[in-house]
Amino acid sequence: MNERNDPPAPGSARRTEPVLGNLDHLDASDDRSGSVRKAQARVPSRPPPFTASTREGAVRRHRRTPWAVAIVVLVLLAGGAWAWTHRAMLTALMPQTQLNALLSRAGKAYAAGELSGGPGSARDLYEAALALDPDSEQALAGLQHVGHAELQRARAALQRHDYMAARSALEEARSLLGGGTDVAAVDRALAKAVLHTASVGVLLDQARAALANGSIDGSDGAAALFGKVLAGDPHNPIARHGMDQIGDLLASRIQAQLGNGDRAGARQTLADLSNLLPGYSQLPDLRAAIAAADRAADAQRDQYLAQGQADLRAGKISGTGDDNAEAQFKAALAADPGNATAQAGLGQVAQALVVQANAAIDAGHLRDAQGLLGQAAVLAPKSADLMAARSRLASEGKTRGDVAASARQQLTPAESAKLANLVARARIAARKGDIMLPPGNCAYDLYRSALGIDGSNAAAQRGLRDLPGITRDHFGHALREGNLERANDMLATLDQLDPGDPAEVAMRHQLGSAWLDRADHEAMLGRSSAAREALEEAQRLVPQDPRISTVGARIRRSE
Repeated sequence: MNERNDPPAPGSARRTEPVLGNLDHLDASDDRSGSVRKAQARVPSRPPPFTASTREGAVRRHRRTPWAVAIVVLVLLAGGAWAWTHRAMLTALMPQTQLNALLSRAGKAYAAGELSGGPGSARDLYEAALALDPDSEQALAGLQHVGHAELQRARAALQRHDYMAARSALEEARSLLGGGTDVAAVDRALAKAVLHTASVGVLLDQARAALANGSIDGSDGAAALFGKVLAGDPHNPIARHGMDQIGDLLASRIQAQLGNGDRAGARQTLADLSNLLPGYSQLPDLRAAIAAADRAADAQRDQYLAQGQADLRAGKISGTGDDNAEAQFKAALAADPGNATAQAGLGQVAQALVVQANAAIDAGHLRDAQGLLGQAAVLAPKSADLMAARSRLASEGKTRGDVAASARQQLTPAESAKLANLVARARIAARKGDIMLPPGNCAYDLYRSALGIDGSNAAAQRGLRDLPGITRDHFGHALREGNLERANDMLATLDQLDPGDPAEVAMRHQLGSAWLDRADHEAMLGRSSAAREALEEAQRLVPQDPRISTVGARIRRSE
């Protein structure tokens, strides 16, 4: 029976009848089936024959295509309309992304030290970011950081004396920071350094000329001129070499001073050399040479002192040669200027001369007595014994004079009253401690005035001779009360009244020790200025006291 292939009615579904395949292969093995399927998979399938059903599917697909196209067109139109209405937002998205990228690159450049100077530098990138967004706080802050970094770079270049790099960095900082106190300070320092560099050549020429002429000391000396150069440029090779030459010259000067016996000058030159060149290689040897000279001088001084005392005991007081006490004590002072023992020895010589003068007066040898008192006056011009002996000599001269002079020995009532008043006032002044001061109203001057009226007045002469003992009493009282300034005055007074007083050496040590105690106490309280003043007094009185270095170190630690 023939089947009809009439098309289905519109709207009806075409029925597909089920078809059984070839059943002959159902019993085939799995392997064979797999092989068949693989073979079939490799063979391209032929398109199915064009039938009425396929033609109908194609017609249906053709009818659906215009609707899909319409949907796509509508979607595109809607997207375009949205983009048109939101075009401002879309426009802003791209610059914002570019701004962030610029800021990120700028931060990396800043961290790497690429501050300014061309494309890719932190300044260039921050300025590009500001061009996109003039209100960007991050970009503005970044430029400020770059400005401060350039300023710091300028300071570092200035320290290296690289003035060109310093000027370049400073100008970058000025343009970014707009000036300010920090910029102005670096600018001034740079200008000063450049000016100093310009004058360095002139200073070096002047220093070399001064050194060639042997002019080392003073403001125009080679040491000061080379020092000015080194103050601005500590590593200047010419100035450093010049200072080494100065060190050699000063070392030679020290050796010459030691050869001439000028140990004080050698010590001063050594101090100058130590201040100029604390690392000078010959300093230890020079110090050792001065120390050896001091030891030799001390030994010689002690020999002079011992011989002077021996001459005193032997009655060899003074003379024209060296075989006398006066010459030996003067030699000791030459070896050790200011030596208290030698000064006391000369005081003893003066006292012995006064004793000899009094003996000459007793013997009637007034001319000899006058000569002896003149010698004593050179050594101890304010000695109380000397003044009493001179008054006695004057009185004896009047007594041995003509009749008119002899008549003058009888005092008028007014002169006697004045004499008694002067002696009384002198005693009061002595009790108060006004021994040598104030002038005219001190005990010493009042007794002298009394002896001027009557040179043989026993009360006035005895008062003068008692002044050294009274002075020692005032010294002890002041020392016990801690009034070291007054004790200083009493010791100086005793040195004038009786320079040969054997008690003076012990008194000097007592007072020096008291000043050291005060210096130590002031240092413990942190009053370094007062401590230093007390230490200076102690050094003047007892320069060899071992406590001086200890207390001095404590004062330095307290400052």
